[in-house]
Amino acid sequence: MPTVRPLSLALALGLVTVLSSTDAEAARKRSSARAPAVSAACTDFYETSNADWLKANPVPQVGATTTLGQLANNTRNQQLQLLDRAMNAPQGNVQKLLGDFWASGLDEAAVEADGSKPIAPLLTRINAIRKAKDIPASIAALHQVGIPVAFNFAPDVDLKALDRHIGYFMQGGMGLPDPAFYTRTDADTVALMGRYRGYVKQVLALTGTPANKLDAESALVIQLETELARSAQSVADINNPFNNYAPVATRDLNSRYRNLQLDAFLKAQGVNDDLVSLADAALFQQLNGMITRLPAEQWKAYLRWRVGDAMAPYLSKAYRDAEFEFRGRVLRGLTIAPARNEAVLDAINVAAGPMLGHEYANTYISRDVRRQAGVMVDQVREAQIAAVKRSTWLSAEAKTEAEAKLAAMKIEIGTPLRDLDYTVQPMGRGSFGGNMLIASTWRHAQEMKRIGKGNADRRWDVLPQQPAIAYDIAQNRLIVTAAALQGPIFAEAATPAEKFGAFGGLVAHEVSRAIDAKGAMIDARGELRSWWTPADKSAWTLLGNRVAAQYGGYAFPGVKDAKVNGELTRDENLADISGVEIAWEAFSTSPQGTAASAADKQAFFKGWAGLWAQQLSPNEAVQRLASDVRAPGRWRTNAPLSNLPAFGASFSCKPGQPMQRTDAEQIRIWR
Repeated sequence: MPTVRPLSLALALGLVTVLSSTDAEAARKRSSARAPAVSAACTDFYETSNADWLKANPVPQVGATTTLGQLANNTRNQQLQLLDRAMNAPQGNVQKLLGDFWASGLDEAAVEADGSKPIAPLLTRINAIRKAKDIPASIAALHQVGIPVAFNFAPDVDLKALDRHIGYFMQGGMGLPDPAFYTRTDADTVALMGRYRGYVKQVLALTGTPANKLDAESALVIQLETELARSAQSVADINNPFNNYAPVATRDLNSRYRNLQLDAFLKAQGVNDDLVSLADAALFQQLNGMITRLPAEQWKAYLRWRVGDAMAPYLSKAYRDAEFEFRGRVLRGLTIAPARNEAVLDAINVAAGPMLGHEYANTYISRDVRRQAGVMVDQVREAQIAAVKRSTWLSAEAKTEAEAKLAAMKIEIGTPLRDLDYTVQPMGRGSFGGNMLIASTWRHAQEMKRIGKGNADRRWDVLPQQPAIAYDIAQNRLIVTAAALQGPIFAEAATPAEKFGAFGGLVAHEVSRAIDAKGAMIDARGELRSWWTPADKSAWTLLGNRVAAQYGGYAFPGVKDAKVNGELTRDENLADISGVEIAWEAFSTSPQGTAASAADKQAFFKGWAGLWAQQLSPNEAVQRLASDVRAPGRWRTNAPLSNLPAFGASFSCKPGQPMQRTDAEQIRIWR
């Protein structure tokens, strides 16, 4: 039951890239025929550097195989091993809690015997509804246990005071991901709605609806959700943070929405702030009317359905099978349900992810690795500050603000520096569904504690056990998760040069976000204002146009006659070029870099290239061409390096060769 966050201000590192070995072979033949004297490294460094990996990982029939995807899989295996050890021989109280939670989920016989018992108290409360005045309290009680019904309410950044979170009231409470599903009349949508109605009936039957009332109650549920959908914004609109921001005083809520009892709702969630955001007043006016206009029996059927649907993955087989057949097969296109241990791991990460994350970091990442990473991050930041000072396109006033913002940037490595309590209690080996409700209730309460002044930097929006390097634009904060401090990003046995190329390049990619076109919307004091001059904006646009044109000339691997979408990938490509420039400068000016051998310098670039090895199925390649905001792996490797003279010098590439652009063609961002 994940928390729905209304804004998307934290910019996370993406771990997906694309390659086709067939295209790689063709490119090798063409290059060989065109210029046989050019070395392999100067022709296609991506393929040369990743040759062994590409040979060992053929193109899959479906989906993608990538080096960073393999890292993500490895971190999941580490979590599975940690939980097994915690179950069998726990070290300390946190591991005892985790081990008991894990054991309760793996005991399928106990889960089957439990049936609907974990949600019985919730269903009893819902069935006790008699009048309209009983409905708001039941809505509030379900939100308390992490089951959002009727609408969504979650913390996020106050756009006028970025040092605080406020609560956002937003549309929600529908069982389908897109409100348009409820109103479209095309054949595919009609068929989908038929499958959806069947799933609703299955869950209603499991939660107590008699067989002779299933058709009627499922119709009531879908009718209620359709009414919500008709007043909802589109998915595109709801994903725009500024569309969701409309602060109102909490003291005014009851007079506007008396039937919903929103003041009592906030008290039930433990929220005492003076402001909330409620951007869609019309939707909440409609909801306010629905409380009294719709029969209590209709609300009861809807609430029982939402409880059963939310908890289905954690209950007996009948629930799990029904949920997977619709949400797994129909909505997500899956063919096989995940293995039991994988499903339980996902559940624990949803409900108790921070607790597992702290134990993961303590188990797999040493203090020395964190220290090394911190030193390297500081070196990268200093290199970026130096690059800002000598920039030829940034105005003097923008340079001053950029330097101040970079100096003020918070660095958090491994686990959050400030965090709310992350230990879920109590637990035990009895009921997995019961444990999920306990954990979900705890997690919701912790999320509500993020609301208020001075709380905005508590906790991350990514878990420590998930590989990520991210720039949190709202908090001017660089986040490096514990899981990212492993190969191929930060292999403990790697040389400093390799670490600068891989880890340093990714860090520099994200640090540049603080002072790019989006970063320039928030100043060093955390205020939402544009601090670039018109000339700065024009210079950045011209740089971006050159980058888009350069990448737009590259063939898209795996898709015949297709080119990379330079406009779609513009921002990530700018950050990649920035990342390589700044990481190379940080390495060159470091103690290790000043004494670097020719082999060390080459190792730097191999570290960068090793991040992007990938094989993509034909269908996946077509999808990525249309939607991926990142360039294919070959060009994430080759394009930034071909713009950097230091690469050519390290491998004796001549200007005009594929891996070394002429001086006039080179794109310079910070050098």
